Amino acid sequence: MVIQHFAAEASIDEIHAVLERDGALIIDGLASHEQVDAVMAEMQPHIDATAVGGDNFTGKHTRRSGALIARSPSSHELIQHPTILGVTEKLLHKAQSFQVHLTQTIAISPGSPSQSIHRDEWAFDFFEFPSDYHVQCNTIWAMTDFTEENGATRLIPGSQADPIDLGRKHEESVPAEMTKGSCLLYTGKVYHGGGGNDSDDVRVGLNLTYNVGWLRQEENQYLSVPADVAAELPDDLLRLMGYRIGAYALGYIDDVRDPIEALRGKSNGASQAFTST
Repeated sequence: MVIQHFAAEASIDEIHAVLERDGALIIDGLASHEQVDAVMAEMQPHIDATAVGGDNFTGKHTRRSGALIARSPSSHELIQHPTILGVTEKLLHKAQSFQVHLTQTIAISPGSPSQSIHRDEWAFDFFEFPSDYHVQCNTIWAMTDFTEENGATRLIPGSQADPIDLGRKHEESVPAEMTKGSCLLYTGKVYHGGGGNDSDDVRVGLNLTYNVGWLRQEENQYLSVPADVAAELPDDLLRLMGYRIGAYALGYIDDVRDPIEALRGKSNGASQAFTST
């Protein structure tokens, strides 16, 4: 049981096929060290100011810092990476649209135990989605090297095919070891969890996840990114944040206006709102 690695130049079709089969994979060196370092420089003050988790699941030695679209302009390029968006579009193809679900750095400090193995889909009130219907495509970008010793995310490849909760265990998982700048992709169905950090270094990952446009987002982008900041962002990023009609009649503003038009302070009619998706 291994996690397959791809070169950064691999095709979207190749990556998608393995993601469907295994539920997880790694793209080596998808971001440059310069890109990663720029995001880290912008986020480090926020990481330092973030409290550790209040329970074992969130991690009592782990700091989870969000709102990257507002706090880290350098992250926008990774959030909109064409390979990631291309694979996400294929995986979530049964929905009319997809959106940013979560933006978060995860800094696991020395002494942190392993997180319990879980599925991210459980966030949706433990609803049992059909096994062939994907609602999430997730990434963790390595902001530092990921090793088994320092808390590399652990996964159970193939477990996305489980029809029900079979009580998967940590012992069944393998570490997603990867170098700085690499990207772990995994579905919302695959069993995984943060690894324990037995090293002397902080392991930092950038968790960027996407979900179908008709489901609620884990991170509320409309408050995480203040309206005055959002108004300066390009339309493509705004749509990815959820400023769009997520499916027919979902997400319009007041008199059936397109949310981007409303954000820009423009009036609009119903006909364009329902076609600007």
